[in-house]
Amino acid sequence: MRYFLHLGYDGTHFSGWQRQINTQRTVQEVIENLLQNIFKKEITLNGCGRTDSGVHASQYIAHINLETAPTFDFKFRLNKNLPDTIVVFDIVEVQEDQHSRYDATWRTYDYFIHWKKDPTLYRHSSFYENQNLDFDLMHKAVALIAANRDFRALCKHPDLYKNTACNIKECKLYVNEDQGRLRFSITSNRFLRGMIRYCIFFILEVGNKKITLAEFEQVLRQEKILSTKKPAFPNGLFLSRVEYPYINFNNKHYLIEMLKAGLDTNKPS
Repeated sequence: MRYFLHLGYDGTHFSGWQRQINTQRTVQEVIENLLQNIFKKEITLNGCGRTDSGVHASQYIAHINLETAPTFDFKFRLNKNLPDTIVVFDIVEVQEDQHSRYDATWRTYDYFIHWKKDPTLYRHSSFYENQNLDFDLMHKAVALIAANRDFRALCKHPDLYKNTACNIKECKLYVNEDQGRLRFSITSNRFLRGMIRYCIFFILEVGNKKITLAEFEQVLRQEKILSTKKPAFPNGLFLSRVEYPYINFNNKHYLIEMLKAGLDTNKPS
């Protein structure tokens, strides 16, 4: 029997989603260890993708296989024993050939930035102080990302992939100057390692007029390589939606809805 687990987690103190060979603590490792304790056997948790160290997920889908249906309140047992930084929202039985990773059609990430110091935001929004941003230029940089197809230039390890093409469904920037915050939201069929954090780096470089739009376009076309390229901070990044053709999971993570306040999807600026 196969079950989809609809999860959310605060990645601040985890070394990403995927179990590591070394002793670094990951989300997958913590849940798998609990599953082994509950079922007294090794249970593999298959995730919908990777998230880097320090990155969060307001919606993450994984699946497990069980020989028989649990005779106890499975979700309650998991939530009672998981750390406060991981939550199970739903457990849904699916067909045995349905896969949390390979069947996902679209994934959405949201990245939050604030440039006015606020101690309530530091874990879930990246603080970039002393910014003198040109938001018009930044919107134009986002439009270049939305129109792009090959993201080799924005990938941390491009040689790990057979191809670096991504189909961007939606890519937008939302700015609230009064709050001193912005949100970058991107939906694609797939993402490459480090891709979104490199997107943010270049959007900020354009906004701060450290590079021109023309130079950024050259980077995307792999006609120009910057020696100073580095990924943006991880703590502002959330995997916020995973979509499937046969099931819909509502996002039940209230934190991300609070972070979107003032950066509403209906009010791009």
